[in-house]
Parts: sequence; C-alpha cells; structure tokens
Amino acid sequence: MVIKEGDFILLVHRGNKWIIKAEKNKIFHTHRGFIDMNNIIGKEYGTIIKSSSGYDFYIFYPLMRDFIMQFKRKTQIIYPKDIAIIVLYADIRPGKIIVEGGTGTGALTVALASLVSPTGKVYSYDINIENLMYAKRNIEKLGLDHVVEFKVGDLTKHINEHNVDVVVLDIPMPWLAVPVIRNILKPSGVFVSFSPTIEQVIQTVNALENNRFSEIECHECIMRQLRVRSGMTRPFHRQIVHTGYIVLARSLAM
Repeated sequence: MVIKEGDFILLVHRGNKWIIKAEKNKIFHTHRGFIDMNNIIGKEYGTIIKSSSGYDFYIFYPLMRDFIMQFKRKTQIIYPKDIAIIVLYADIRPGKIIVEGGTGTGALTVALASLVSPTGKVYSYDINIENLMYAKRNIEKLGLDHVVEFKVGDLTKHINEHNVDVVVLDIPMPWLAVPVIRNILKPSGVFVSFSPTIEQVIQTVNALENNRFSEIECHECIMRQLRVRSGMTRPFHRQIVHTGYIVLARSLAM
C-alpha cells in the first residue's frame, strides 16, 4: 500500500513509536535526527527510511491498538487486551447499535465505532462534558465521528435509546445502571461492564441476577509480554498485568 499525502503512518525506532500524518514539506524531529515527510509520501508501508543522522526508522500502517496507546489521556483508558475481549464476546460488528457509558478518553469508543461502521451507531454517554470534547477530538482524528453521537448524561438515571444491541459500561457504579439498561436492551442483548475492583463486580452481578439477566460471567485478562532472545528468553520485568474485571451478561425477554 502506497503512502499518500494525509495518510497516517507509524514511525518506529528502537521501541519508540510515533503516529504522524504524512504532509508535504513537513519535517518531523526526533532525538535521532529529523525526517522529511516528502521522502515518505509515495513509498510503501513497511519501508525503512534513514533520518538526517543516519538512523533507521521503520514505516508501518498504524493499527487500532497503536492509535489507542498513542492517545493523549485525560482519563485512564481501557487497554487493548481488555478491548479485544469486550468486542469479541459482545459480538461487536457492522450494523450494531451500541450504548457506551463512561466515554473517558475514547479508547473503547474508537474500537466500537470502527467495528460497527458504516451502518451501525455508537451512543456514548459521559457526565463530564470535558471528557466528551476530548474524546470527540480523538474520534474526529480517525474519521469516525459520523458513527458516534456523544451525549452528556448519567446512565444510572436515563438512557434515550431503545432496542439496543449492546451496552458497554466503564463507570464507578455500574450496578445502578442495570435496571435502566434492562428496559432499553433487546431480548438476548449483551451487557458488558469494565470495573477495576472486585467489590464493583459483586454488586453488578447481584443487580444482573435481580433484573432478568442470564449467562452472567466475569473475566480478568492477564497478558504477559516476553522478551525473546536466544538463551535468555523471559517475561519483561515491567508489565501491565491487572487492569480490571469484565462482567458480561445476556438479557432475557420481559
């Protein structure tokens, strides 16, 4: 795939990564010299380019996880390892109608929007308008703003949408939203909640059991990255291990 003006590129050098837009006459400065964007436009992804100081930089097409991890963060994000479980287990795919509670920086919002596009919709609620504006800028950067509608609101009190396929929560007290969600979720719809503490999980599961939900399960995703070297392969000393618990459930017919 040839890089055109305006395309995003992932620039990699010895573990350092930058997502930048390929623009004519733009100079990107690094601690290993500068790179002229004019020398990148027209090349293929996967190309190696040298900086002004003679160092090799790799040019890749940025993946969704690259965008998420490069987001400027106003709040803590849901990490790619947890997002992967959420989108697969909740069957997020084109055409689905999703309600998200707790927009935050918009990391999960981006993943949801990219998967339901072009025919689906994500309605993303947050009680903090500053969070919504911050997330909106991240979504617009990726050209997904037509898929997402941001709303100021508290899902524990009211949700405007009805006949929703999936509700995904990342809020402090998800159990308070369960009765409201029960009324707007399709029969057999999917409930997902991400919580950092087990006390939140217990109260959420209790609320689900009392509001006609079934197939209730909870997962913690522990993923270890390995440093692979001949004769000295081992896990990295510093790891992001526990991030949170994922509670999933299916709604029953009324």
